[in-house]
Amino acid sequence: MKHLIFSSLLLSIMITSCKSGENNADQTAYIKLDSLFSSQYPAGEPGATVLILRGDSVVFEKGYGIADMETMTPADGETFWNIASVSKQFSGVALMMLADEGKLSLDDNVKKWFPHFNAPFYEKITLKHLLSHTSGIPDARDRSDRTFVTTATDTVSYSYLENLEKLNFEPGTSYEYMNPTFQLMYTIIEKASGMKFDDFMRARIFDPAGMKESVYFEAERVIPRMAHGYLKNSDSTGFMQFDYGEESFFATKADGGLYTSVREFVKWEKALRDNLLISEETLKMAQTPKIAISEMPGHSYGYGWFIEQKAGYPDKIYHTGDNGGFQIYAARYPEQQILILIFSNRNDRNREENALKTDEILKEAGWFDKKR
Repeated sequence: MKHLIFSSLLLSIMITSCKSGENNADQTAYIKLDSLFSSQYPAGEPGATVLILRGDSVVFEKGYGIADMETMTPADGETFWNIASVSKQFSGVALMMLADEGKLSLDDNVKKWFPHFNAPFYEKITLKHLLSHTSGIPDARDRSDRTFVTTATDTVSYSYLENLEKLNFEPGTSYEYMNPTFQLMYTIIEKASGMKFDDFMRARIFDPAGMKESVYFEAERVIPRMAHGYLKNSDSTGFMQFDYGEESFFATKADGGLYTSVREFVKWEKALRDNLLISEETLKMAQTPKIAISEMPGHSYGYGWFIEQKAGYPDKIYHTGDNGGFQIYAARYPEQQILILIFSNRNDRNREENALKTDEILKEAGWFDKKR
């Protein structure tokens, strides 16, 4: 109840501020956003936290529903979510950082970093191919062993690649979203930096960005204010927990194992904007289309990010994440300095529709007309 009162007060403060310092269009946008997500995430059920950063200011932040159904802890800005594949941009930035420092080249082939991989085709697959999902490497992991799929770490998960015999397509000629290729970055980062993956990410990524509590999942690791993922029971009488131990590959890190909050993700966004981790040139290169996605017209993939180019809207740089009950959306409009985060622990909502409606609300308010 305290959380609900606080959330309502926060929204009220936003609207009051809007009346005195902004305009009616902004006020209307906040009300529409709250109505949209209130209808999606009712009280007493697994929920979400929604945050919008505009310029340097968080202009909308509200938690909806429950982060942990056992303790009935409400979702809020401090809740830590498994952001699943949104984690890929962190591994990608780490790889590009090491490239900028001359410790590797994005043109390096996979065979250089994994000489024990047997197939000769690894000599023509580059790190650029791994980053853009254009390697042709298939996901041929054996899912018949339940212990393997629920506990495998990065190195265990990608171990099948050592004896892989064929590709799905010639490297660089097509797009196929693939998790094991990002898991390879776990080992590449360790070899290139001379540090353990977690230590490198802490020292070179999280601490400089100010993400003091963000952490990668491990089975026995304590994660602050941790949300659990949930799946609705088949009889619709309640929810069952659906994360580590219930769903596959929760223990891999480089492709999807990061837990963070919306407030700490804002610090990531600002670190990218301020070029604290990689240069503006490198970031722009990473967020420039590398391959069109045929099944998603208007969409392409860069190095760790999707790019949406849509008539009437500025280019959107974004990523989604799904694992267990977690459903994650993180989108940035670089020119307008807008960040949109929808972090949820239930996977039965239409994320694409919610993203579309959010964009429409912001467009109606004039937020895409010019940089703030």
